[in-house]
Order: sequence, then structure tokens, then C-alpha cells
Amino acid sequence: MMDLLIINGRYPDFQAAQIKKANIGVRNGKIVYLGEDMPEAKKTLDAMNQIVSPGFIDIHMHEDDLLGEDAEYIIGNMMLKMGVTTACGGNCGIQRQRLAEFKDRVAKLGGSPVNMVMFAGYNQMRYELGLGHYERANEHQRESLRTLLEEELREGACGISFGIEYDPAITYDDMMEALALLKDKRYLASAHYRESGIGAIESIEEMQRLSKDSGVKFQISHLSSCSATGQMEESLALIDKLISENPLLDFDTYPYNAFSTLIGSEVFEEECLNQWCEDISAIMLTKEPYKNTYCTKEILDEAREKYPDMMAVGFIMNEEEISAAISSEHGMIGSDGILFGGDGHPRASGTFPRVLGKYVREEKVISLLDALAKMTVRPADRLSLSDKGRIELGADADLTIFDETTIIDGATYENIDVQPEGISYVIIGGEIAMQHKEIVSDRLGRFISFHQRED
Repeated sequence: MMDLLIINGRYPDFQAAQIKKANIGVRNGKIVYLGEDMPEAKKTLDAMNQIVSPGFIDIHMHEDDLLGEDAEYIIGNMMLKMGVTTACGGNCGIQRQRLAEFKDRVAKLGGSPVNMVMFAGYNQMRYELGLGHYERANEHQRESLRTLLEEELREGACGISFGIEYDPAITYDDMMEALALLKDKRYLASAHYRESGIGAIESIEEMQRLSKDSGVKFQISHLSSCSATGQMEESLALIDKLISENPLLDFDTYPYNAFSTLIGSEVFEEECLNQWCEDISAIMLTKEPYKNTYCTKEILDEAREKYPDMMAVGFIMNEEEISAAISSEHGMIGSDGILFGGDGHPRASGTFPRVLGKYVREEKVISLLDALAKMTVRPADRLSLSDKGRIELGADADLTIFDETTIIDGATYENIDVQPEGISYVIIGGEIAMQHKEIVSDRLGRFISFHQRED
């Protein structure tokens, strides 16, 4: 007997490159039936001709800060509400806590809203050693960095991430020393570029060299915020060429024409600011006493001094370049969702429905099948999650059921906590996590250690 039978649904068959009709049977958290029959089941869901997709996989987000005893899931629940069933944190070189602490906290909370995989953050390990943003690591410190990264990898990190722009002192040789730790070919490395805007092409070329010289799979993080200020056409042409030479390279992108990061970060230092910002009034602050306030030079300086951990949003990217990145032959979708105290950018709660509603249905710049591949099977393969991201016999029953005619994001820059429309069910491990906007259980997810994965 099936634990769950989903009837009258349509699912993406990526191998056949088509959307197919089938009933889907689940037992013990796995897909065990695909066909037209009606096997007996303890519970039956009628998908009513909606899309039964593999649960969305967010290859680039920033996990909840769970260090405090009273800490709870915020962005984790937003992930669940927009159909994500597995998310990858620790991006841009930043971990909000060491991996052992994160795993312990998830266990004490009885699970998480979604499955989690984590990078070891190179920048975070620098901060553990007290290194400043412009301070080069000496030989002894580089050895200590390797030791710290090895600890995170033993704890089950999926690879190493770098935030090169945030710590300009990080050198190419520093990163190559770190990448040498990733001896298993299933590991993934990722990087927030060294420079955006006018420095985008050189930044992409640096990441390509890192991948080629190390032999490690390498992810260019959030290409839109790197190149969508006039450099996207050249960037995509270069990436196409580089991937043809080195298939280990790829990128992720998000569907918004504004980026977001901490106002106190190096991104807003004058030298860096001049690379991408023509008008300071394009920068919006997200927390009191400046919530939804656009910057002047005086406000920017005061916010950086008094509220460095405040999230800022920069409306600087071109919409047609965002579309080009999303519809590219290569790449995948990642939210880059990050919140501080619940404040931030709507990408944290709207990314995946926005792609399906705006770019698939309304603007038709990408097909439904291709968009779903960029949200599911491609990031699953990239993260060596062979049982996720696909609807096949034996695959994990992580599923998102949605109406392709109504799905759309709801979050805005003024109010990010607006739930998307059009998602009927989110299922994790064969159990219903969300049903018609109501969270049934936000503790079905688990931390997936790199060492638990199959080839």
C-alpha cells in the first residue's frame, strides 16, 4: 500500500523533455509508482491537472541565524512557503554559525522547514582568525584557515564558498590552497565575484581560472548582480564559451533588478561604490530608523557608521539583462535570500514563484520545462543530490504542486512577508509540509551531510 498517492497531476520528465500526465505513488519517503493506475493508498491527493514538480532547490541562499537559544526559523519558513524543499546556505564566504553548531541547533529544534546543505565559508574562517577585510593572511594564518575549513568539511559541508568582493585581501593563491582541500569530485565551490559592473568580465575570468586550475566544480554566484548593469550580453557570451571548454563552470541568478547586502560591507566603500552606482538615491534601506528610505550621501554615511548590519537594496540592474540571464542555456535559479531580523529583499520569499509567473507565463522568455530544470534537477546534480530534483522511481518524494496559471510572487520591497499565490502543496519526504498556504509542519527538513550522499 502507498503512503500517499497523487492523482490527476502533470510532472516534468526531464529525460524525455516533456510534461507528462501520471499518478504518483509514495512509500517511505520515496517515489515508488508512476503510471495511470490507482494503487491503494493511505492518503490520496487530487492535483486537479496542476504541475507536480520536484521540490524547488535553492542553490544560493543564506541560512537562518540559529545561534541564540531563542532563535527561530524565519527565512527557512519563507523558503517552504515558496515551494523550496532543499536549500544551500553558507554562500558568499559567510556562515552564520559554525556547522557543528548549526547541526546541533537544527537537531534541538526537531528539524527544519526545508532540507539544508551548507558550504564552508572561507571569509567566515578569516574572521575566526581576526583578519580584517583588507588584511592579507600570512603563512601561519593560511595554515589555520585550511585547518578550519577541513573541520567544516568533516562536519559535512558540500564545498567551500568565497566572498571575494567582501574581503579584497583574498588572493588567487589563497583560494587555490583552499580548493586543494576539495579532493572528492562531488564537492562544489562558489564565489561572490571580486568586482561587479565594470569589473564583471575580469571577475568571471578569475572564477573560470580557479575552476580550471583546481579541477573543482565552480559556481558563479548571482550573476545578475554582477553583470546586469550593461555587461550581461558580454558575460553570457563569455560564460557560454568558458563552459564549452570547462563544463565544471556554471552560474546562478535571481529574478529581480535590485541586489541586497549589508550597508556596512565593502560593497559600499567609495572605491567599490563607484564601480556600479551612478546615483546613491538608488539605494534603499530596510530597517528603522530608515526603513524604506532612499539614501543621500549623509544618510548612507550615517547608516554605515551606526547600523552596519542593516540590509540595503540597490535598484541598479536592467530588467532585460535579468531576463537574459534567466533564459540563458546555462545557469540555474537561486534566491540569494538573506534576512537580518526579518528585514531584507523580497527574493527571500518570492524568487521561484516569480520566475514561474513573470518569466514563464507572462513574459514567455523561458519555457516551463526549462525553468523547472533550473530550479530542480540542475541544482540537484550540481550539489550531488542524486535522489532529489527529479520525479523518477526511487527518487525522494520532495514535491511542490502548483497551478501554472496562477502562481506568482507576492512579496514587495516594502513588505517582503507576503506569501506567493498558486502553490497548493509542498511535500518533504512524502509528508505534507504546506497545504493551501497553511504550514502543516515546519520540521520535516534535515541537514544533509556531504558524506551521506551517493555517487
